[in-house]
Amino acid sequence: MGDAALPKERILLAFYREFPESFYKEVRDKFPDAEITPYTTELGKRIPGDIVKESSIIVTLGSLPDPEDAKHIKFIHFFSAGLDKVIHDPILTSSDIPVTTSSGIHGPPIAEWTVLNWLVASRKYNTNYENQKKHIWGKNEDYARGIQDHVGKKVGILGYGSIGRQIARVALALGLQVYAYTASPKTTPESRRDPHYIVPGTGDPDGTLPESWHHGTSKASLHDFLSLGLDHIVISLPLTPSTTHLLGSEEFALLASKSNPSHRRPFLTNISRGKVLDQEALITALEKCELSGAALDVADPEPLPAENRLWDAPNVQISPHVSALGEEYFLRSFDIVRENLERERRGVGLVNAYKRGRGY
Repeated sequence: MGDAALPKERILLAFYREFPESFYKEVRDKFPDAEITPYTTELGKRIPGDIVKESSIIVTLGSLPDPEDAKHIKFIHFFSAGLDKVIHDPILTSSDIPVTTSSGIHGPPIAEWTVLNWLVASRKYNTNYENQKKHIWGKNEDYARGIQDHVGKKVGILGYGSIGRQIARVALALGLQVYAYTASPKTTPESRRDPHYIVPGTGDPDGTLPESWHHGTSKASLHDFLSLGLDHIVISLPLTPSTTHLLGSEEFALLASKSNPSHRRPFLTNISRGKVLDQEALITALEKCELSGAALDVADPEPLPAENRLWDAPNVQISPHVSALGEEYFLRSFDIVRENLERERRGVGLVNAYKRGRGY
């Protein structure tokens, strides 16, 4: 007699809208031995118990079951990297059901968004775009003045997770030198490895790309990092009480004072959360030309009101928190589900597992 067949996995996809049939086909192709059940529900609404009991794995953005209905669930996977919107849900606070996130899939699109904005600013793309609409063949001197390429420039990345690592990878291709900043020290090769899911062929899995690593949680350690003569500062940090308004007028002035006088003033990129910056101080720094510009995919508040002064700050480029979007997003998230399903069957730890004691 052969080994008994494994029971068929039943994956419940709980989302606030329906996906196209082509998407469900691709998901089913990833899990030929599983049953995929779409369930459309209002975001944040509890999943009914009778639906939960027919499932073994739940994939969701924010709709969750009651813990009592989900004791048999092998793990719950979130389409998001952060769990701040469900951090107080009983599933996280009053159960031991394994929970995983989509950390690691955001690097490719956000890195492309980042470099797009760098090049729009550094190559005077907006000037060219406006001239094209007006059918104007611009003069060379309108473009050459103030344009610099990125070779030999320095980028400091605050928060060297999967997003920061892919930004580092593409920055090196442009000729930049990368400097990494983390809260805790990363002094050994093992500590510098990326423990999360990595989209194949991307990022910095072994942590070998930075010219140097820096760390700390004090203002002094941050200021040491900002004094490296950076041409770019990228903010890729989670929003916590300690990172709220981490950068303000003092930090922007320091960046400017330590910048290379033969280069453009530092350019700031924020793809984390708007509250990590003192937004009014940022506007002032742009008005005073302490910064050459800023690319912001986040703001404080969101949506950014039409009358907010940030819209009209000099050399600012704003997008409505969309840098991570792309048609690959949800299928890549299911790649994590597939890997964790294999890990669960082997009895090894899940990748991107939420650690309840640490809160992330």
